[in-house]
Amino acid sequence: MIRFEGVTKRYGDADSGSADGGSRAGGGGDQGAVAVDNLTLEAPTGQITVLVGPSGCGKTTTLRMVNRMITPTSGTISVNGRDTASMDVAELRRGMGYVIQHAGLFPHRTVVDNVMTVPRLLGVDKRQARARAMELIERVGLDPAMARRYPAQLSGGQQQRVGVARALAADPPVMLMDEPFSAVDPVVREQLQNEFLRLQSELGKTILFVTHDIDEAVKLGDQVAVLRVGGVLAQLAPPATLLADPVDDFVAGFVGRDRGYRALSFAAAPELSLTDEPTVRLGATAEQVRAVGSPWVLAVGDAGEPVGWVRAAAVDHEVTRDLLHRGGTVASTSGSLRALLDAALSSPSGRGVVAGDDGRLVGTITAAEVVPAIEARRTATTAGEVPEGASTR
Repeated sequence: MIRFEGVTKRYGDADSGSADGGSRAGGGGDQGAVAVDNLTLEAPTGQITVLVGPSGCGKTTTLRMVNRMITPTSGTISVNGRDTASMDVAELRRGMGYVIQHAGLFPHRTVVDNVMTVPRLLGVDKRQARARAMELIERVGLDPAMARRYPAQLSGGQQQRVGVARALAADPPVMLMDEPFSAVDPVVREQLQNEFLRLQSELGKTILFVTHDIDEAVKLGDQVAVLRVGGVLAQLAPPATLLADPVDDFVAGFVGRDRGYRALSFAAAPELSLTDEPTVRLGATAEQVRAVGSPWVLAVGDAGEPVGWVRAAAVDHEVTRDLLHRGGTVASTSGSLRALLDAALSSPSGRGVVAGDDGRLVGTITAAEVVPAIEARRTATTAGEVPEGASTR
């Protein structure tokens, strides 16, 4: 657990702000610029706490005070009950993984040597450290063959994966992550987020995560701390609460006007009747496609998995992959109301594709069929009932 109690960071007064020097009491009075102002919050053990807010709200300053890269002017920060000010800096940092925006890898070291860095500094045998590094390289979703490459030979997303692996190498109980996925494109970013959530489900680290992206905060956080400019805590809440009940106009504005739609991500899909969708296989003839009798026809793979929609009029000979329209979302039977609605709205046919957990097609649904379920949930929530989430059928 990481706990902030009345923590303030003020620049321009007697406190130098260095990691190893300066007085925590810092006697600057009201002088100096306040980066973090009387912050009190708790990041629970084994959970992800996300710090989010506009530029200049003190997110990174807050994060870097935990490992004493920045010294607080006043207040107390404790990790698992120990005041960080009383700890040796090297000891403190050895118990924390630290991941930054551009990975911060050593350019002259191979991937495996980068990941081995901290265990070797801690005196771990070279063979054992290498075995642990190779295990982590695979765990973060990298091909083991990349272990011998240098950072310059990797894509941005691959470098970030190495950065996460390096931070995990000494198995630290605490992870500090400063906008680790913001420097990559949206597709890679989503992949990294999903991989990160998978790892966290396995490892259960105590994570303090900084981002400027409210969508990322809502997706990753067990709880989200919204900071105002000047480092004042505006609201600390689980994502669903933050979206449904922002504490004031600032939080409501920062979370965004579409927060009601995003809140559907936390509403489990109820049991709904799905339509049996006629399909064709990849390689189907134009005659087979037109026999379906629909302008848009759903194509499936050999295992019955949906692979995309095809416009019947565009098929001259047979259904090939270059004719597939892949813009539609595929919702899961164990997913959310938001996924169902998005599948229906993004489908070129207007029929949202729903697949089982095994990836096979189950059926389709329209937006008109999803909306009543959303309204029923809203009514039940207003009445104080808790709607039961169930599989879509």
